[in-house]
Amino acid sequence: MAIPFLFLLFSLLSLSSSEAKVIPRFPSKLSASASVNTNHRPFKTKYFTQILDHFNFNPQSYQTFQQKYLINDSFWGGATKNSPIFVYTGNEGDIDWFAQNTGFMFEIAPRFKALLVFLEHRFYGKSIPFGGDKKIAYSNASTLGYLSSTQALADYATLIIDLKKNLSTIDSPVVVFGGSYGGTWFRLKYPHVAIGALASSAPILNFENIVSPYTFNAIVTKDFRSESENCYKVIKGSWQKIEEKASQHGGLKQLRKSFRICKNYISGNALHGWLYTAYIYAAMTDYPTPSNFLSPLPAHPVKQMCKAIDDPTTGNDTFAKLYGAANIYYNYSGSATCFDLDDDSDPHGLGEWSWQACTEMIMPTSGNNNESIFPASEWNYTNRANFCKYVFDAQPRPNWITTHFVGHNIQRALKRFGSNIIFFNGLRDPWSGGGVLKNVSKTIIAIVAEEGAHHVDLRFSTSEDPKWLQDVRKTEANIIANWISQYYHDLAHL
Repeated sequence: MAIPFLFLLFSLLSLSSSEAKVIPRFPSKLSASASVNTNHRPFKTKYFTQILDHFNFNPQSYQTFQQKYLINDSFWGGATKNSPIFVYTGNEGDIDWFAQNTGFMFEIAPRFKALLVFLEHRFYGKSIPFGGDKKIAYSNASTLGYLSSTQALADYATLIIDLKKNLSTIDSPVVVFGGSYGGTWFRLKYPHVAIGALASSAPILNFENIVSPYTFNAIVTKDFRSESENCYKVIKGSWQKIEEKASQHGGLKQLRKSFRICKNYISGNALHGWLYTAYIYAAMTDYPTPSNFLSPLPAHPVKQMCKAIDDPTTGNDTFAKLYGAANIYYNYSGSATCFDLDDDSDPHGLGEWSWQACTEMIMPTSGNNNESIFPASEWNYTNRANFCKYVFDAQPRPNWITTHFVGHNIQRALKRFGSNIIFFNGLRDPWSGGGVLKNVSKTIIAIVAEEGAHHVDLRFSTSEDPKWLQDVRKTEANIIANWISQYYHDLAHL
């Protein structure tokens, strides 16, 4: 979940047939410079023989696959000292990519003498069931049916328990770190495996209309409008102008030229989606320092996009203004000469999120009211269900997440059975609308940063980090220190 997520990462937006024309995509091959050199952050790649199905006892349930994980013992104090283990519960994508962009764990590991482990999510990266053959694993619902949050969390628990046994470190405390559902739900479902969890940008309330379906895009709108009223008005009014131009004789040719589209043919819908993606992901990654997560971006990319739109040299040329803004997101490195709107490359291995978004991750995020920067629209579950039936022959289960985990009345529920969770949310992140923004108890803490974006607390620190971000990370580290201290006290006295 992205980012989640993402939710993913995922942080990724959910899908429906009415949204197909504006499905956000991650950077295309044009952003080749988005790769990150991690030689100065060494880790070993290992594989664990994982069971296919943790919850049934059918003959096929006992099939296995190789689950990838990364391990770094550079700072570890060792098993004899019961030194802690910090585990990243992987988002929906290649685990290397998340390890490259999750510096907080590396930076606090020396303080705690912690072992670092990054676990890859099943069906992503190299952790592909059915012999590692993606064609088989992704072929239909009968194989993709093993891709679920519950199976993934069970993978993590199984691997962690086995790893501790093999390292003879049964009493080492485990703290999990996760962007999206990994951290929160793992701590709630497996409290005997992890003593606490840092859940960064986890939109666990974005289900079953717990929050308004207009919330996500309302935050994107607020991000751009807070930078410039003119920027907001130009983008808001541009969708109709694109449609009008596209309907004119020779209009598509003019649009292709204005936006430097590589191919001879484009559609108005494709251009809408391309621009929509840029705005959404710029808002998600509106970091206070330059970044290279989704694509190479400057500090405060939303501000930079609005500066391009407000540039007086473009006069009243709306398309020139939009091109300038999109160029910030898609071509900040300056390497692209044209753009391929049909490029469906998936450099970070995120593609199978669409299956999850069609089964259990039913997050109503696509609504737009009249104030939205995007065209007015309503969330429509029927459209989603029809889309999923057509693509996967699958029927969504919109109530499953709130049934199996927690969602409704979360303050009352978690106060009674939960503990040791940090919820971080940056309010510039559109996913924050589905996050936990208030303390639940003395041990379930919400840290909210008004200027924060998606997973910004987990990123590597820089000399340019603002004080508020430094303070967030310091607070998180101190809370984790208290968890570990209490664990050692209990271990000695219980």
